Amino acid sequence: MTFDARALRDAFGAFLTGVTVVTTHNEEGAPIGFTANSFTSVSLDPPLLLVCLAKTSRNYATLTGAKGFAVNILAEDQKDLSNTFARPVEDRFAAVAWKNGPFGSPVFANVAAWFDCAMHELVDAGDHVILIGRVEGFDNSGRTGLGYARGGYFTPALAEKTLLANADASLLLGVVAERDGEILMVEDGNGGWTLPFVEKAESEGLEALEDHVDMNLGLILWPGLLYSVYEDTKTGRQHVVYRATLGKGAPKSGRFFPIQAPPLAEISDSAVRDLVKRYAAESTLGNFGVYVGNQEKGRVHAVAAKG
Repeated sequence: MTFDARALRDAFGAFLTGVTVVTTHNEEGAPIGFTANSFTSVSLDPPLLLVCLAKTSRNYATLTGAKGFAVNILAEDQKDLSNTFARPVEDRFAAVAWKNGPFGSPVFANVAAWFDCAMHELVDAGDHVILIGRVEGFDNSGRTGLGYARGGYFTPALAEKTLLANADASLLLGVVAERDGEILMVEDGNGGWTLPFVEKAESEGLEALEDHVDMNLGLILWPGLLYSVYEDTKTGRQHVVYRATLGKGAPKSGRFFPIQAPPLAEISDSAVRDLVKRYAAESTLGNFGVYVGNQEKGRVHAVAAKG
């Protein structure tokens, strides 16, 4: 049976994927790279991943003859970088800060994650070849990845920014901000701890939270996916909480606590206490959901898996 190639490609495109740039060096030592969304993890022991490469690609000979390659998972604000490496640009690498990874292939700055791999196996697959790489080094920034489906990009956090900007009334924006296995908590004014919250005006979006953390805590915040939406029925205030990653540096105020050892006894707000407990449990499993309800009862919708 034969199929229309374009129709089959469109059907494959219904699957939501991330966006990566695969890189290596050619025989002359120059860096090369191309955009790819045919990426998946394969094994943890040994650590293996794969990408697929068309046999018609101008990079085919270089990649199949290379000792290794890197996979750079692009962050949601790197759509332009994806487009650069998908087009015949003369010097693609001029558009990105990069360095050689532990095994020698180019890895990018500010991506969601990167993996530097040794070539483990080549598998013939019709008009493509499957490159299976053994991970020799990696880095995970915690930033949200760029999505792709039906021939277009999607960015979860940016979509939620638009929704927040169109909210009819003010609400409290909060964040579970993580760095190096710890979360940042701030004083609640009563001798205890809480999460960073800021009141969002009607015309503001998620940038209100980013600005609050920058100005009051002195840290760069990279918002991720939505984590909790709940109403405090005692005050009538709506709370919208995100997961996020923090930049380097010491906070002006507040304190970092291990994710698995938060100061629960010193968190007076029951909703925040339950939220922090849930985050610790879900971090162990690597799966995060979105809570919707009030400060006493609600439902967790399992929607995302940690990279």
